[in-house]
Amino acid sequence: MFRFGDFTLDPDRLELQRDGVACDIEPQVFSLILHLIQERSRVVAKDDLIAAVWGGAIISDSALNARISAARRALGDDGKLQAVIRTFPRRGFRFVATVTTESESKTPDAPPSGTSGQRAPNPVIAVLPFDNLSADPEQQYFADGISEDIITALTKHRWLMVIARNSSFAFRGRSTDMRQVARDLGADYLVEGSVRKLGARVRITAQLIHGVTGAHIWAHHYDCVLDDLFDVQDDIIATIAGRIEPELGQYERTHVKSAPPRDLDAWDCYHLGLSRFYKFNEADNAEAQNLFRRCIELDPDFGLAHSWLAYAITLRAVYFEADLTPEMLREANAAIRRALEIDDQDAVAHFAAGRVLLACCDYDAALRELETAIDLNPCLAQAYCGLGDSLAYEGRMTEAIGQFEKAIQLSPHDPFRWAFFSYRALAHLFLKEFESAEAWADKAVRVPNSHYWANAHLVVALSHQDRTAATQDALEKLLIRKPDFTCAAAQNRLFYIKRPDQLSLYLDGLRAAGLPEG
Repeated sequence: MFRFGDFTLDPDRLELQRDGVACDIEPQVFSLILHLIQERSRVVAKDDLIAAVWGGAIISDSALNARISAARRALGDDGKLQAVIRTFPRRGFRFVATVTTESESKTPDAPPSGTSGQRAPNPVIAVLPFDNLSADPEQQYFADGISEDIITALTKHRWLMVIARNSSFAFRGRSTDMRQVARDLGADYLVEGSVRKLGARVRITAQLIHGVTGAHIWAHHYDCVLDDLFDVQDDIIATIAGRIEPELGQYERTHVKSAPPRDLDAWDCYHLGLSRFYKFNEADNAEAQNLFRRCIELDPDFGLAHSWLAYAITLRAVYFEADLTPEMLREANAAIRRALEIDDQDAVAHFAAGRVLLACCDYDAALRELETAIDLNPCLAQAYCGLGDSLAYEGRMTEAIGQFEKAIQLSPHDPFRWAFFSYRALAHLFLKEFESAEAWADKAVRVPNSHYWANAHLVVALSHQDRTAATQDALEKLLIRKPDFTCAAAQNRLFYIKRPDQLSLYLDGLRAAGLPEG
């Protein structure tokens, strides 16, 4: 419990109170305040704040400042007083009010009917029957079909527990508090929505709601022409389910990171490991591996931890400074085998297996595993990106670019989205479509958690266009991020590229840009 002035902030209940009365506050603003409180001994840079609260998403200065203003308003502060949150120009923000901490013993709320009162090991999500907002009541069957299809799609994300249709559909037509619905169902999250027929068009709206606070985490709508409805219905369902999973995952990771220090359980270690993994730098990758190993120590049957450990080990060789040694390969392959032993229907395990196999230059097996991942979970955006990457090394560029497009469509705010853009840029490079490669590489480098390989792709794309000034600017930025980067280092790291002509094209671009041989 954090106390300052008239306020009490409870991280476990995600609640801010003033004089004992709960304040109405958006979840993002709550997370921002909590992070500043936890880091109150220092000035928090904008990039650090964005990484902690938005998971590294691209956030404009105006959007960030709007959230800072909302936080100040909630705390009775403003930009002139800055008595609680102080701005340090060009440096960041700091929580400057005096804070005291204490633990508080709480009597647990009555458990939801049919539950034990303890949180399930995995998040529980319920999809409520979508409302039929059309004038024709006969269209209810279609709204129900949308809900049922979303339930089916979400069950393919094996880390989620999805409440069965019969239980969630019992709440049809009840106008009640979403928090009460969540308590009655024992759900951490709810999905609700509506279907409206507007002449020849249909609009489908979906929302993800936090079950404890009733706050909206994500919402979107989809429009289509009635004649094309059944042709695009599967795509709409896949997109909704594909968007919900990473939004929910980010919310879980933010909650775990913002919770007060305590003994970490396997679930905490897993999500803290993912939050480190998604930073895509060497130090955080190493810490992610440690957290995944700790998760496995606590729960040897935690399949996802085995999968992500294998992938983190592999990326250490692909992105960072380690060579892919036999010992690393043995550990990565052992982790994948264990993940598949635990659950051979888990799409993430097959996705990770595909990436490990690519690093082993077993190209055909990698393709099979990635195709299996998509068959098991057509909503897993990362699997489409991995498949596109593998197809590009086979020279199947049109197919590869289609896979990248699908990944971006399914999860435009995915923690991997810089890779969606970066690998697509590489495919355009191999096609010698250098302007397109430049555009996608430029999008990649603008994502806060992007890796320096995106900068390298941009250098190559500009170099092959003979744009000297732009190439030199991009090269300078690459060398700021990676001062010891050389052509020899690039060739060493690109060991998984199958075709000599692709590797030569890439290295020629770096040499023409003036990158040292090394």
